Amino acid sequence: MSDGQQNSIQSENTKKSFFQSLFGRFFQGELKNREELVEVIRDSEQNDLIDQNTREMIEGVMEIAELRVRDIMIPRSQIIFIKDEQDLNACLNTIIESAHSRFPVIADADDRDNIAGILHAKDLLKFLREDAEEFDMAKLLRPAVIVPESKRVDRMLKDFRSERFHMAIVVDEFGAVSGLVTIEDILEQIVGDIEDEFDEEEIADIRQLSRHTYAVRALTDIDDFNEKFNTAFDDEEVDTIGGLVMQAFGYLPKRGEEILLGNLQFKVTSADSRRLIQLRVTVPDEHLLDMTMVEEKSE
Repeated sequence: MSDGQQNSIQSENTKKSFFQSLFGRFFQGELKNREELVEVIRDSEQNDLIDQNTREMIEGVMEIAELRVRDIMIPRSQIIFIKDEQDLNACLNTIIESAHSRFPVIADADDRDNIAGILHAKDLLKFLREDAEEFDMAKLLRPAVIVPESKRVDRMLKDFRSERFHMAIVVDEFGAVSGLVTIEDILEQIVGDIEDEFDEEEIADIRQLSRHTYAVRALTDIDDFNEKFNTAFDDEEVDTIGGLVMQAFGYLPKRGEEILLGNLQFKVTSADSRRLIQLRVTVPDEHLLDMTMVEEKSE
């Protein structure tokens, strides 16, 4: 037998041994908490049983079990509403400008809590024909699914899949609309940010993704970051927020790694072999309050 064959067999035996050990730890009840499970999953990557993307997705699935809809929803201020009295051209203009495919329709322009239904952009295509019937918004509306802010994200995903809908309106404890959530918002928690052909090429340095989370380009100036998030990070040694995060790690972190700076949680969502590209910043409730107070004073 050649040395190459022996090395191949030994490598395979090592993988089998680790794989058996992995399952042994699962089924013998040795894992006592989430941290131990995460450690086993990361050991699996180190031993080439799974690749980095698989490990990140597994961890993403585990994370959504701890999230509530309020943590990932698109906030009310960013929702594009359509009014039920809008004509076909007005609806088309809104759809073209926003490039969204589904829109909450409100029955009263002054009451955004009064959701009449959901309008699908594709349902307007038939009205573009020369022999199209008269446009009637009421006939096109689909029922709006209403969910509380406190709903668990993993259960929300299960509902999306079983009930075959893609958007839900989120309400607070008083029944007021506080945001909306889509199946894409949940999938992004698992696989990372999803961009399509309609996403703008020029992306803002700081984009709000939900009530608590922001996408931040690593090249964002620390001064701009401090102004937006009401922080006081030092820019004497580094100029960008990516440089600050890398300095805090002490090395170039990989996608999926997280670190707490101040009371903000930073997660690397995109990086290559030389630099950080994109970060996700999670802001706790108490810091959101500080940010809101500063914004109100500046106005």
